[in-house]
This record gives sequence, structure tokens and C-alpha cells, in this order.
Amino acid sequence: MEIKHMIYFIEIIKTGSMTKAAENLFISQPTISKLLRDLEAELGVELFDRHKRQLMLTDAGKAFLEQAKEIVRLYKNLPTEMDNLLGLRQGHIKIGLPPIMNVNLFIHILGEFHERYPDITFQLAENGSKRIEESIINDEVDIGITVLPTDTDKFHQFFLLEEQLKLVVPRTHRLANREKIDFAELAEEDFILFNKDFALNDRIIEACKTAGFIPKVIAESSQWNFIEQMIVSNLGVSILPASIIDMLHKNIVSVELNNPSILWQLAIIWKKNSYTSFVTKEWLKFIQEQLMLQHDNEQE
Repeated sequence: MEIKHMIYFIEIIKTGSMTKAAENLFISQPTISKLLRDLEAELGVELFDRHKRQLMLTDAGKAFLEQAKEIVRLYKNLPTEMDNLLGLRQGHIKIGLPPIMNVNLFIHILGEFHERYPDITFQLAENGSKRIEESIINDEVDIGITVLPTDTDKFHQFFLLEEQLKLVVPRTHRLANREKIDFAELAEEDFILFNKDFALNDRIIEACKTAGFIPKVIAESSQWNFIEQMIVSNLGVSILPASIIDMLHKNIVSVELNNPSILWQLAIIWKKNSYTSFVTKEWLKFIQEQLMLQHDNEQE
């Protein structure tokens, strides 16, 4: 068995088609079909259920896929790891970030890390917590920032920050002058929420149900500034973290929520039972040290 067999197999799963996989890999479909048959013959199992119209993995295929992904990842990281052993400290980190957070603290720590390791590069991908977790599982990003709780069977994690969520309304809204309101008072409001890739969406809908109503959601977005503009245009109300609210338009005000009040906690997560590169380990160690230092300074 060669590494290319695993790469081809993973590409078939990724594209859902032998034809598309062959195109992406710049080989013919008969070639990729033969390699797959050879792989199954060597393993002594069928990797696909050929009784299905679509490409469906057998249980053996699912097990092989997980192992193949890990082996291919190790193979691709080998040059970088050899450089690290020589003290070059080079590499690349892919980080999933939720666009709903205020990134000032994170970017500050990123800048400090870059000063220490100027040859390490970053790729930042903005997505909701659910999509970030999926991307980590699929090895599309190395680490991510997501909303707690998360699946501790799949991810390592450490706490990043906690924030209160508040109602956000136009300055002309009937609730704009209130200091606090109960969730039940929002039963007739039109809601503008983040889309279903965001755990915050679930958190808000669950809080509304706890208060005795199902929210009327008139719009969803993946960007807080789009939500901001819709609120300014009097299309509806939203619920956002306090740090985001501090950056909003002057014609938007926030109101504290009760019964239930909502807090959210963000954590940095990465995949369990998987290879973690040197540069990712260094980044995780560095950010933990910086967060502890910040906490100690706040306590003084």
C-alpha cells in the first residue's frame, strides 16, 4: 500500500464521485477505479457498499478513512517537523474564528506570538461554532474558538472568556430606555439572528422557549455588521455579546436580559486522538501563558 492510495481514497470521499476525484487528481477514472480495487484486495475488505446508488462507505471503509486521514496528515507534516527538529521553527497554523466575537484580545496575542516566531504564518477562517468544530474534525483547520459546551470526547479545550448576552434594539424602540427586561416581553418581537451554523442561534431560541414562546425570526446572517445594519433600519431586534455591542452604531442600544439571563463562554479547542504539529503546540502553549498572565494582572 502506498500513500497515494490513501490520498486517492480520501479524495473520492471528499468529492463524492470517482469522476470528480479523478479530475481533481489529474488521473483517469479507470486508473482511480483500479487503485481502489487494488486497495480493497490488499486490505481484504470492501470499502464501499456497491449495492447503493451513491458512494456509501462500509464500516470497514469508515474505519480506514479515519486512519488514512491521520497517516496522510502525518506525511504532509513530515517536512515541517524535520525543519522544527533543526530549530527552524517554521510552519503554518489554520485557525477557525467566530465572527461574533471581539477579536481584539486574540489579535493582540497573535501579534505577540508573531514577534517571537516571525516565520510562522496563519490562516484565519471565520465561521460559526458548529462549522468550526466540523472543520477541525475534517482537518480543515488546526484549532478553533467555539462556544462551550463542546464535545469533550472529540476535542481538547481550554477556557478563553465569558460574556453576557444582551438585547440589542434601535434607539427609537419601545424597550430602548429600559435597564432590564424579561425574555417573555420579547414574544411579539421580530428577531434577527446569526444563522444555524452558530451555537448562539440555538442558545437564543432555547432561552425564548424557556420564557414561553418561539421567536419569530425574520432574518439570519453570518456577519454581525449585517445584523447591526438591519437593526438600525428597524427590521427587528437581536441578542449579542457585550464586547460586540461596544462596537455598534450609536443609534443602537442594549438592554440587560432576565428570566432567563444568558451567558456564553468561549474556548479554544483542537482535535483529540490526532496528530498536533509542533507549531500548533507552540501556539497553544503561548496563548495559554498569555491568558494566565492577563488573568494575574487583572487580579492585582
